[in-house]
Amino acid sequence: MEKPVTRDYEHADDAQLVRWARDDSEAFGELYRRYVRKIYSYIYYRTNNHHDAEDLTARVFYRAYGHIDSYTDRGIPFSAWLYRIAHNLVANWHRDRGRRQIISLEDYFGSGLHEEPPDDQYETDEEKEALLNALRALPEERQQLLILKYVERLSNAEIGQIMDRTEGAVKSLYHRTLLALRKELSRGLHQQSETET
Repeated sequence: MEKPVTRDYEHADDAQLVRWARDDSEAFGELYRRYVRKIYSYIYYRTNNHHDAEDLTARVFYRAYGHIDSYTDRGIPFSAWLYRIAHNLVANWHRDRGRRQIISLEDYFGSGLHEEPPDDQYETDEEKEALLNALRALPEERQQLLILKYVERLSNAEIGQIMDRTEGAVKSLYHRTLLALRKELSRGLHQQSETET
C-alpha cells in the first residue's frame, strides 16, 4: 500500500503551487492566501470602494482558479498574472459604470497624522487633498504605475511585467508621471491661492 504524499504548501514556490493547483484546491488556497491582500489593496486604490474591491477581488481569484489549467509559466511571476486579471476587471468595472479613475490614498497615509497641532493638521489635510486631486487628474496608466510603485511597493521590473513594458519604459513613464504630478500639484496650489485672495 502506497503512502500518500504530504505537500508542504506553505514552503512551496508559486510555480510548484500552480502545478499542484491544477488538481489540488488546497494548493490554490495557498496562492490565494499569499496574494489576496495585495490584489484587494490594488483594486481598492483603483475603485475607491471597499464593497466593489471585495467583489472584484473575489472575481480575480475565481477567474484565476477557472483558468489555472491554461496558465503557462513564461518567466513572468504568477502574481503578475493575477495583477493583469485585476487590471482588466477594474478597467471593465470603470467602463461599465462610466466613472473616472480615482485613487484614494487617505487610508495609505494613516491616522497618525492627526496627532499634530491644529494649524499643522490643517496644512497637512490641504496637502493631502491637493495630492489626491493631482493624482485623480492623471491618466489611468499613470495612476496604476503609482499604485504599484508606492502602495504595492513593487520594483520597476515587477511593474514592467504587470504593465507589459520593459523596465526602461517603466522608468521613463515614472519620470514623466512625476513631472506631470508636480505640474498638476503646482497648478492646484496656484488655483487654491487665487481663491483664498
